[in-house]
Amino acid sequence: MSLANGRSYVAIPGPSVMPDRVLRAMHRASPNIYEGELHRTSASIADDLRKVAGTTQNVAIYISNGHGAWEAANSNLFSRGDKALSLATGRFGEGWANHARALGIEVDMIDFGKKGPVDMDRLARALEADKDHAYKVVLVTHVDTATSVTNDIAAVRATLDAVGHPALLAVDTIASLGCQEYRMDAWGVDLTVGASQKGLMTPPGLGFVWFSDRARAACEGADLRTPYWDWTVRADPQEFYQYFGGTAPTHHLFALREALDMIAEEGLPAIWKRHEVLASAVWAAFDAWGEGVPEIGLNIAEPAHRARSVTAARLGAPHATALRDWTEREAGVTLGIGLGMAPPGDPAYHGFLRVAHMGHVNAHMTLGALAVMEAGLDALGIPHTPGGVQAAARTVAAG
Repeated sequence: MSLANGRSYVAIPGPSVMPDRVLRAMHRASPNIYEGELHRTSASIADDLRKVAGTTQNVAIYISNGHGAWEAANSNLFSRGDKALSLATGRFGEGWANHARALGIEVDMIDFGKKGPVDMDRLARALEADKDHAYKVVLVTHVDTATSVTNDIAAVRATLDAVGHPALLAVDTIASLGCQEYRMDAWGVDLTVGASQKGLMTPPGLGFVWFSDRARAACEGADLRTPYWDWTVRADPQEFYQYFGGTAPTHHLFALREALDMIAEEGLPAIWKRHEVLASAVWAAFDAWGEGVPEIGLNIAEPAHRARSVTAARLGAPHATALRDWTEREAGVTLGIGLGMAPPGDPAYHGFLRVAHMGHVNAHMTLGALAVMEAGLDALGIPHTPGGVQAAARTVAAG
């Protein structure tokens, strides 16, 4: 017998849970793409995307996933022969750097490992060593989806300024935007990359690039820019189709409009606080389960450096894979794989998992997922200390 029948919960770090309101917004006939509602909707979306990113500057919308948004950023930022510095704190920092290299950009990467954020002293030394200011751009993730580390973006900007380095600052917020505090203009960010399928609660298929006026001027002659990826046309379209490089992604736009309405109704500070509390509940559960059990623990030791949208954890091989299989099969809860923590062919791969708490998620969803996990730990005989659900519940009650 399985207890999985009923509404399932996919607690993976994207695609995230889509609200019923968003699903209903998409459930309609194709619209007129030449005039009317869709045109008004698209203009309002651009304005509200700026608010979510904390900027009054430029935004370009692409029909793509997050990898496409990387390519949009790279194509507009760089010319052939340009050089970048990548600050990697996990798989997605490495991925953005590799995408840039594939376009012929020279990238130096500082690998800070999988268990902590960017070290500002190491960054300062790398910038000081760049005497000729060859680095045009510094690339960094705000939250790395694989390791669940949060980087201090304001501190990266402060380090650039303290050293007197003129490089642009480009930030990947795909796993953080709409989940935890991010302020593009206030933190001195020149370019922000985002996507629709996580905190923005919309199906995969839309990528976003917000860019400062400074970045626009510095990259005006970028020769990697192609007609499709060109941000200047999308940010200042003379005709409606230029927003999207062709036919509009009609139903994604209806979905995103509804999601942005929901974000505005709750308010970003309340959203950030909700994610903070739910993330803390997950951390409390793992701390309780791991009491006296060294195999169980969170990937990031310091709470200040943990993502508020996703938590990477270890249970020891093969227990993480066994637990993921059990929760999905027996209870209808899907947990995330331990992406990038070990190669899939390595037995250690089966010791890691991730729990997402991003976007359209509330207390009963998070507490329910944790209760299912504790039931699975018991059912499978995985060594742990009981009390994770109670610890999580106390965290939620404390708010």
